[in-house]
Amino acid sequence: MKKNTSIIIVTYNNLNYTKECIESIYKYTEKDSYEIIVVDNHSTDETRKWLKDQKNLKVIFNEENLGFPKACNQAIEIAEKDNDILLLNNDTIVTTNWLKNLKICLYSDDKIGATGAVCNHNENEQGCNIIYDNFQKMQDLAKENNQSNPSKWEEKTFLIGFCLLIKREVMQKIKYLDEEYSPGYVEDNDLSLKILEAGYKLMLCHDCFIHHYLGTEFRKDIHKLYQILDKNRLYFYKKWGFSAFCFDDIKQGTLKVLGSPKKILEFDCGIGATILKLKYQDSNRIIHGIEKDISKVKIAKHFTKIYSTLDEVKDFDYDCILIGNLLENVYNPRYFLKQIKKYLKDGASIIGEIENAASFKNIMGLVKDHWYKNQNSRIYRYTFTDLQELLEEEGYKIEFVFSWYDRYREEDKKIIEKLKQIQDKNYDVVSYTVRFHLNDHKVEEN
Repeated sequence: MKKNTSIIIVTYNNLNYTKECIESIYKYTEKDSYEIIVVDNHSTDETRKWLKDQKNLKVIFNEENLGFPKACNQAIEIAEKDNDILLLNNDTIVTTNWLKNLKICLYSDDKIGATGAVCNHNENEQGCNIIYDNFQKMQDLAKENNQSNPSKWEEKTFLIGFCLLIKREVMQKIKYLDEEYSPGYVEDNDLSLKILEAGYKLMLCHDCFIHHYLGTEFRKDIHKLYQILDKNRLYFYKKWGFSAFCFDDIKQGTLKVLGSPKKILEFDCGIGATILKLKYQDSNRIIHGIEKDISKVKIAKHFTKIYSTLDEVKDFDYDCILIGNLLENVYNPRYFLKQIKKYLKDGASIIGEIENAASFKNIMGLVKDHWYKNQNSRIYRYTFTDLQELLEEEGYKIEFVFSWYDRYREEDKKIIEKLKQIQDKNYDVVSYTVRFHLNDHKVEEN
């Protein structure tokens, strides 16, 4: 029977992981729907011996460790011609309906180029709140979770390569993984962008949970790991023009106080990570972005309308404007607050994120005769009172505040309490997320 998926696994030691992974594929994947290709990067344990004894695998034995991207490319070369390509880490355990659900999503839309799974770790927000203390319970919970459901498909700017299914037609366009990222890490960021540039979508399937040990050889030597990460992040930046950290640049504080606006304008939208999160929360939302960095715009424009400046915006009826930390960074905050008024419909809100200038950290910096190096190049700093007065003077009223706290040592907590005895202020608050509206507007219930 014709196979339709080539499952690619790269190994380097950790035989027990590899055995568990392959055994789970046999148990939880529809028979005759796949082939498994293993590329061994010169393991020094019993892995090579075990692989040689396996009858149902295609195996490549490298005489040196060529790294993850090169090994994947070797496997893609020998994969069945028409098969989709699935990259799967050897330290994973798959579950009921895992591949079936990835496939359903992948072929639900011609524009979807790749799909990914969720797991028990939350890197790139690909985690899941499935909690278990043994693998039988994990499999039971995964079976409940892994019921195909389009409402649980989330469009992303990036999918981690621990379990990544790519359409064959997409692989034919993007060709290979970039081997400059060898021995590994950040190559999946790069791969994701190549898929987006080819005109396809990336979808995270929350209806596909698998277990991920996160126990690769790379992580055993932390010093070496960080050297690899620094090298590859620098290469990524030179290639794409922005940092790999931009994939994580979601305005998390803003999301906590957002409410349910339907038409949103986001300043400093980056490569579109917040925009996609907002769309996943409510697919009917209209979201536009403002971004000055042309390199980031090239990615964000795949998801929505992106402007380079506020003056280009032609809509004047936004329910909510997300300004991030602009009040700390624009040249003239008062002019900026006046300028954005005309883009708000009646009852609309603005959400901003502001660090607390009167935080314990800043006070202790002053006590120790330091200030400048703690400021992260911000032009303006605000206490909560400063912020409140600025907004009131410009005709705004604070509607809701979410305070962010740090973890403090017991001795620091005692100092904070003493400070509060002098003046009862929020010294233990690190930053605020503030939702505010025009004072003469009627505020709608969220």
